[in-house]
Amino acid sequence: SPQSNWGQSLAYNIDADKSPYWRGMGGPTSFEELCLAMQELIDEGKIRGWGMCNDNAYGLTACTRTAKALGVTPPCSIQGDFSLIDRKSEENGVAEAASPYNENVGFMSYNALAGGMLTGKYMDFPAALDNLDRAKITEAMENPRGRMDEFGWGRTLYRYRSEAAQEAIADYAKVAKDAGISLTELSLRWCRQRSLITTTLVGHSNMDQLKQSVDYFTRTEPLSDKIMWEIDRIHMRNRLPIFSSNHVGKEWYGEGEIGETIP
Repeated sequence: SPQSNWGQSLAYNIDADKSPYWRGMGGPTSFEELCLAMQELIDEGKIRGWGMCNDNAYGLTACTRTAKALGVTPPCSIQGDFSLIDRKSEENGVAEAASPYNENVGFMSYNALAGGMLTGKYMDFPAALDNLDRAKITEAMENPRGRMDEFGWGRTLYRYRSEAAQEAIADYAKVAKDAGISLTELSLRWCRQRSLITTTLVGHSNMDQLKQSVDYFTRTEPLSDKIMWEIDRIHMRNRLPIFSSNHVGKEWYGEGEIGETIP
């Protein structure tokens, strides 16, 4: 249905479309169908507003402009992966598209702690699937510290544990240590200061973690210019580490390590 089947084009030919965006359960959905379906849910009182997730600048802009042309409610938010090791939304046009000066859509960052990697808890004792010690693998899976120690999520979230990602995390951990704060605090307070971010979605497994997050997000004093510059220097040396890999086989034919297509 349009409510669940998110499309990427205004002009799909449903009978002939062979693109990777093809959705087997009913085919793709146009922006018009999507916007009208969301308005129907609003009119029925089922939702008050709606948003997008993991889309690009084209998808965001086309969706808001389509909604306005139809005279219906445009999306009010877009949710995207965003952290110290994934700043692509600041550099791929999404920040400009979402800006109050353009489409005026709030950006909700998720994975601000990169699946737990930016807490530092996997630095000394690697995630289960990255460990070469069978006993430690079993121990980690029986008592997981987070999703990285789970078989299913551990495979899905490998990108946050690539060599490049772990090198960047180690560099950010040093910045945090020099500043006298934890890597978690550095990661969340940095995220809070980015002009793109409207709100940050943070998951917690206990009350102490929740209290820490509330503390970090309610502090009025920003990270210093010196700290922010050190973070940017690391970023410029290792720009998008979660999509980098030291393992690229000659026989892979256009695919990355986790199966992603290389354009």
